[in-house]
Amino acid sequence: MTTDLAAPTPGPDEVDRIVAAWRRERADLDVQPLEVLSRVSRLSRHLDRARGAAFAEHGLEGWEFDVLSALRRAGAPYELSPGQLVTQTLVTSGTMTNRVDRLTSRGLVERLPDPRDRRGVIVRLTDTGRRTVDDAFAGLLHREHELLSALGAADAAALADLLRRLVAPFDALS
Repeated sequence: MTTDLAAPTPGPDEVDRIVAAWRRERADLDVQPLEVLSRVSRLSRHLDRARGAAFAEHGLEGWEFDVLSALRRAGAPYELSPGQLVTQTLVTSGTMTNRVDRLTSRGLVERLPDPRDRRGVIVRLTDTGRRTVDDAFAGLLHREHELLSALGAADAAALADLLRRLVAPFDALS
């Protein structure tokens, strides 16, 4: 991995202390995975907090952002079938029905008849929903940039590539 000169390497962290203790106590085991995965786990907790705060600033729960952002990413006219939403958000159809009901009651989405299937419906982002998800997304990106601020652009790109390689086998299973 290339190192950006603007981002000095910090001293030992809590994971370093944990790894050193395990190496002392269990020298018979290779604890190297802890050096990566314990940091990923800790970063995940910080990311969850940052995301929760970004969504809360815009009156959203994480699941609401998931549904609204799936519709927003679909492009104009910002609509998907409930089945497409289920696929993109990895929840059951019953859960999605409940979520769409709640978002509809808040005026963030609307249900419309599917012009291609008289028995079906489509879920469309309302103008209020679009403004809400756009604002929440901008807030999320601001917080995520802060989380990555210790890395320069080259390090962030290298880390993204490494994480992609690590996650790919798991994504292939789903």
